[in-house]
Amino acid sequence: MRYPPVAISAALMLFGSQHAAQAQEQFPNKPVRMIVGFTPGSEIDIVARMLAEPMSERWGQRVIVDNRTGAGGTVAAAIVARAAPDGYTWLFNSVAHTASLALYSKLTYHPVGAFSFVSQATSAPNVLITAHSQGVKSVGALIALARAKPGQLTYGAAGIGSGTHINGTLFSVAADIQVANVSYKGTPELVTDTFAGRIHYSFSPIGGTVAFVKDGRLAALGVTTLQRSPALPDVPTIAETALPGFEWDQWYGMFMPAATPRAIVEQVNNEMKRILALPATKERLSIRGAWPNVNTPQQFEQKVRAEIDKVTKALAVAGVQPQ
Repeated sequence: MRYPPVAISAALMLFGSQHAAQAQEQFPNKPVRMIVGFTPGSEIDIVARMLAEPMSERWGQRVIVDNRTGAGGTVAAAIVARAAPDGYTWLFNSVAHTASLALYSKLTYHPVGAFSFVSQATSAPNVLITAHSQGVKSVGALIALARAKPGQLTYGAAGIGSGTHINGTLFSVAADIQVANVSYKGTPELVTDTFAGRIHYSFSPIGGTVAFVKDGRLAALGVTTLQRSPALPDVPTIAETALPGFEWDQWYGMFMPAATPRAIVEQVNNEMKRILALPATKERLSIRGAWPNVNTPQQFEQKVRAEIDKVTKALAVAGVQPQ
């Protein structure tokens, strides 16, 4: 029997839609790449692997953490922005994502328009650290020293545009000091040079700092959240000691390329919620001074939009020019 062209076309459309739906229902049916824009062993890399491992176990497909460093996470973000929106390429990025427009004039993607927002994952303070050999005992003393020696003090950051760089810039503006930034590939390197006294101070994610502070290898002057961290309860906040109202949340979150099917976005969002609600995950984060902070895709997008506005204005006040 011969079927008319319209019937054939309708049948093909039905088959195609059923095939697409089946593929989506079976997601993932091959390995997933979670791209991280910072070095292996950095705090964001550690949290990314906390998510990747249980996802791989639950789905029976590997979630591979792929470190693509450079330019404050924008190298990784550009890879994901141009990836196929099929749910198999993810970006796990930090709050640094919100500074990209203000820092890079030739950015190849828009930090909102190029992505589907999945969820924030965690929140945590940075810690203002220095070597004991620097002889600085408090945030106020550091600010006083920087004002007495304008332009002579150095601080470390995990690359221009990283969360630690933005944090350091906002601190300089709030404290009204002039200091020089020294950029590193990642936080492990800047912590090493801070401990060695090769730079005067740095802001580091708390997870990569706790052990060094507790065993006395580094001095912690303050944390950047408005509340003290349970991981370092004796370390005051910067707001309570020197700069009232000063706050910085070194959050991490998950993104996918724009136009990724909504069902896949929701599936990964739900899986993040499940993993981050597990007592074992909470304990691992708590030891590192962080805590789960999962939200809906809509809430995460709203948060990123608001922080882009906040960070862009702050960097403009600091006189930071796009590269």
